[in-house]
Amino acid sequence: MALNTSLTPVPHPVTAMLLGQSRSAEWGHAASALRMQARQASERRMPASVFALRFDVYCVECNFLPGEDYPDGLERDEYDAESVHFCEFDANQSPAGYVRLVLPDTVDCFPFQQHCTTLDPSVLPDPGQSAEISRLMVHSSFRRRRTDGMPGLLSDHDPAPLPGERRSNSPQVVLGLYRQMYAFSVAHGIRYWYAAMERSLARSLNQMNLRFRRLGPETDYFGPVAPYVADLRELERHLAATHPALFAWMTRPAAAYQ
Repeated sequence: MALNTSLTPVPHPVTAMLLGQSRSAEWGHAASALRMQARQASERRMPASVFALRFDVYCVECNFLPGEDYPDGLERDEYDAESVHFCEFDANQSPAGYVRLVLPDTVDCFPFQQHCTTLDPSVLPDPGQSAEISRLMVHSSFRRRRTDGMPGLLSDHDPAPLPGERRSNSPQVVLGLYRQMYAFSVAHGIRYWYAAMERSLARSLNQMNLRFRRLGPETDYFGPVAPYVADLRELERHLAATHPALFAWMTRPAAAYQ
């Protein structure tokens, strides 16, 4: 699959619009400082700072992986070569958030199937039209405190643990990552997104109008998570009907990102 690398700005009013805050002058002033840039690339073309963020979250913050296995401080794995990588960068070109889409391997399987072993592959969508959302995370400096009055004003003082940002309180960064994945998926014939996540993240995504359907029971996959799937055609219909402004933003061509 041929990959195109792009660097485009992500607009800051989206989260406020989504949460009914678009007329708040206080929100607009704060969000303007959080203007992001988006980048999509193969593993080789992502800067090392992205994999350093993965190390910080998965090895240092969450202890999902032993840090001594990554002496260079860069967390990588065997799925990176078969993945498309997406990152949101701040004004200093430091990674604010990251996610990857893992494409099917040579036997049409995905990483979550190594852990969610009770699923019947025959009832799953066509793997050629599918990808797995993996390593979703937001830098600690861009996580919103639960006590902040304005949704989307982000801070590094969240009192609750955020393993791999599954319970993300960072809607601006997360929505930017999802828009990148959506644009890539539409361009490359991907209709279904798999994700192994906690119920709390599924609820948060549902509140952002990003609906996933649970496929099976919980299992231990970097913590207690369950497999979910999203049908992008259903997602489009839902967004168009319930939140046309968000749908227009999600489906705007990359060249028009302003």
